[in-house]
Amino acid sequence: MGNQLHTSLLHSWQGVDDPARLDTATINLESDHLTAHGTSRTDSYAVSWALTTVEGWVTRRLTVTVHGNGWSRHLELERADDGAWSSEAQSSGESGLPEPGLADASLLAGALDCDLGLCPVTNTMPVLRLGLHSPKLAPADETEMAMAWVEVPSLRVVPSRQVYSQVRAASAERDGVVLFSSDSRGFTAEISVDPDGIVTDYPGLATRIH
Repeated sequence: MGNQLHTSLLHSWQGVDDPARLDTATINLESDHLTAHGTSRTDSYAVSWALTTVEGWVTRRLTVTVHGNGWSRHLELERADDGAWSSEAQSSGESGLPEPGLADASLLAGALDCDLGLCPVTNTMPVLRLGLHSPKLAPADETEMAMAWVEVPSLRVVPSRQVYSQVRAASAERDGVVLFSSDSRGFTAEISVDPDGIVTDYPGLATRIH
């Protein structure tokens, strides 16, 4: 399934840490890249976002807008062909949050992916690139990657060192399992993914609903 063309795959997730949070995304998945757009709604703010990747599921552009009570934020994060990251950010109103955007692009040297905070969709790119949803890699294989992590709701962009490995490949009968850890956040989880590499269960964060 992971190598076929899919159009308008609509998925929804309910928050585990915050049951009031509902994430919805439409994912257009092709053989070597994807595009997606989605929303996230909580009792405190609402997020809308759009994502474009290039060959190899490498991030090209992420656009995010957040609206809270009396404040709003907007971020445009982009990765150029030469690997350089850049951002444009705006904010209005008083939120007490850190400033949005990327303060030092050099810290993202080598990063291929964005990672939108609290969003299950952006785990799909490294899962697909490494083949962790399929039997291609042995369970012992581990890959460390640098990520452009977008904090939500502030939209501050910071580097994040993450490690992915396969625990179990996905099949028609059951989801696959990917071991994920983030050194910068001191977080480790076994994420369930379907045969397309899309998250179905992210312990402590979100679970997919139908």
